[in-house]
Amino acid sequence: MLLPLVVTAADTAAVAGTPIYLDRGYSPGERAADLVERMTLDEKASQLVSSQSAAVPRLGVAAYGWWNEAAHGVAREQTNDGDQPPNLTNTTSYPVSLSLASSWDPELVRREASMISDEAREVVRDNRLDLDFYSPTVNLARDPRWGRNDETFGEDPFLTAVLGAQFVDGLQGPARDGYLKAVATLKHYAANNSESNRLNGSSDMDERTLREYYTAQFRDIIRWARPGSVMSSYNSVNGVPAAANTHLIGTLARQTYGFDGYFTSDCDAVFEMMAGQNWQPNGSGLLDQYSRTAYALSAGEDLNCTQGYHDDWNYANTVPGAVARSIRTQAGVFNEFDVDVSVARLFTARMALGEFDAESRVPWVAAARERLAANGGVTETPERLAMAREAATESLVLLKNRILPLQVPATGRYRVAVIGAFADPPELYLGGYSSVQTEAGVANSVTPFQGIEAAVKKANPGATVDFLAGTLPGDLDTVDPAAVKAAAGYDVAIVVAGTDRSTASEDHDRTTLALPGAQADLIRRVAKANPHTVAYLQTVGQVDVAPFADFTAAILWSSFNGQQQGAALADVLLGAANPSGKLPFTWYASESQLPPMEDYGIRPTATTPGRTYQYFTGTPTFPFGYGLSYTAFRYDALRVTNDGGTLTATATVTNTGRRAGAEVVQLYATTPDARPADERPRKRLVAFRKIELGPHESASVTLSAPIEALAFFAGEKFRVDPGRYGLELAASSQDVRRRATVEVTDIPEPTPSVVTAKPIVVGDAAKGITQRLRFPVGSRIDPQLTVALTDQSLVHPAEVRYESNRPSVVRVEGKTLRAVRPGVATVTATVGAARGTFVLVVSG
Repeated sequence: MLLPLVVTAADTAAVAGTPIYLDRGYSPGERAADLVERMTLDEKASQLVSSQSAAVPRLGVAAYGWWNEAAHGVAREQTNDGDQPPNLTNTTSYPVSLSLASSWDPELVRREASMISDEAREVVRDNRLDLDFYSPTVNLARDPRWGRNDETFGEDPFLTAVLGAQFVDGLQGPARDGYLKAVATLKHYAANNSESNRLNGSSDMDERTLREYYTAQFRDIIRWARPGSVMSSYNSVNGVPAAANTHLIGTLARQTYGFDGYFTSDCDAVFEMMAGQNWQPNGSGLLDQYSRTAYALSAGEDLNCTQGYHDDWNYANTVPGAVARSIRTQAGVFNEFDVDVSVARLFTARMALGEFDAESRVPWVAAARERLAANGGVTETPERLAMAREAATESLVLLKNRILPLQVPATGRYRVAVIGAFADPPELYLGGYSSVQTEAGVANSVTPFQGIEAAVKKANPGATVDFLAGTLPGDLDTVDPAAVKAAAGYDVAIVVAGTDRSTASEDHDRTTLALPGAQADLIRRVAKANPHTVAYLQTVGQVDVAPFADFTAAILWSSFNGQQQGAALADVLLGAANPSGKLPFTWYASESQLPPMEDYGIRPTATTPGRTYQYFTGTPTFPFGYGLSYTAFRYDALRVTNDGGTLTATATVTNTGRRAGAEVVQLYATTPDARPADERPRKRLVAFRKIELGPHESASVTLSAPIEALAFFAGEKFRVDPGRYGLELAASSQDVRRRATVEVTDIPEPTPSVVTAKPIVVGDAAKGITQRLRFPVGSRIDPQLTVALTDQSLVHPAEVRYESNRPSVVRVEGKTLRAVRPGVATVTATVGAARGTFVLVVSG
């Protein structure tokens, strides 16, 4: 995440007397280390809380709010202290992640996220503070009853990783003059998929499930996009709270996956270790406010997000006391060196955002102020609203169709009924973590009724478009028979049904997949009265469509589709846009097909049918990857090659219809010769590509996947089973168009991939000291290197090459290092083709 600043020759010569932390000639990590070296223990502790980290005037450090939100639009900023961050007003609200994932369009995701962080730079304090955002959520939608499925990118770790990496890239921005635009936080790590027990439950599973499913998307996003932050979850994993889980944080995220940013707790997960989970590590008795701090911080939980479920204690007022008590934890004896490492990670992020440099040097600041001046301070700009409309349009999934697109005559009588309480609400439900739309924002929002009315009347000014509530006033549970009777007299009836925060939300799971109230009955009765009935479902996830599916002429679905949802819906209904959305989840028929919510297993058992398209043995209503179009596509001439490191599938895809459209070409891998005892998935998505084709146009499509995409976790590493693999080119996980097999026998040997260090002074281990940032002059330094190989096994390397960028500060002496004189230095450790860097401060 945090790249060295790009500096000019003039920058590298520090002004006489300028401290290192204000000198652009040093990297963000080096500057952060120097700043931490200048702080007292109390000052360091004051930086470790999100609400807010304190100002340190003597060092020019401003108060900083870490808890900011930007899941589908910049929505909250931590401008206050001692409370949850306030919602922002009239900032652009885009489709939620589950809708966006239905686009299967990585570039669209990146562009939306980039616009979000552009707007964030415009609204945060001074355009330079509070730029770390607790977004995106990359937990997997493994159960449709989870209350937060709308925040996810779906059920598949590979699809989630591809889209999540693009979101991170867009939000953080390409480094300009070495500065990041914002910092993204992946959440919630890990296996946090049930609200009923999220504070005190344990997500239990074998290591294979943890590695192949619940952490795989974190691994790949870390590898591909280098997010600046990861949020640990409230829950325990296999009995150990995620907030103090050295296996999750240290062994997996840092040493195996290569994460080099900072960890933040969920709010207030450190408190819940004691209050909700009653965790007693190693039988040592109940935690108190000091030991919970020691266990979490020494495990690598750098930032204590406060103002969630909390008491009067947090890192800021317990760290000094915990250090004084020399508490022995699972990671050693808690001491000030642990604190140094965490505070340095936090300030490395702030340095990379440009906070400590002249505003004239940070291009993101100037660009934000120029946009604000040009737009009169308005941030819901036409460009962003157009992006919200485009994303909402691509997110719509056509599930059934006998009637669309609507053929609206240019003149003459044409009558449309738009029905349902969700069709024209006084306030659009935009999903969790949304900004507040006041009068100006409402003027930029389009309800389904408003969008349909405008589009139909544009096509035919004489047409009639009426809104019918469909249920009795204030009563979603009772169908209005008068509305059903009236619907029969329209040329087309469009019933808009949905869910909102009362159905499912953070801290609230669903118990049923049924539509709330009488909405399913309303759709069924309207469809029986009018054969030209379209149902549009805007919901937290899949719902039970059995009561009405056979009667409707068409069904469209999205999750909460942003403030331009009505315009996007009208674009698809009337054919201005051809729907191209695909389901990012398996659409189960009902909750009866699912194991209990608290069961985190995904493979089928004697009593459960398994979860997700990979393992589910039942019959879904709609499969993963499914979605119809107004045209059709043919797949021909599949060719598969294996060059020893990459599998490549090439085919010709043809639009066989008379309308331009986009198709998501999906590539799945199977293991046809696997033994039943191996419990291999039915198939796994390994590549996909969205292509646009004109009428009768053909294109050659190539999809590639590395051989390691075929690996399964066994023992302590991932291994590729030698033998025959199936490759399926498909329009959904069930709609396979072409099949091929490939022999995989020449499996590449694992090579070094990730190099990490936890440097200490030689002799520290005997004292229980396990990591350091500061080293006294003359000390011998043991880097304590760990190397992750490409099979994700961990080794301690025999052959390492070290290089110090400032040998006069830190000198390489064989397999150890020597602190020579006061200053900061970055050491690079090279093992094979892999490199890792770490910063050291030498003090006199």
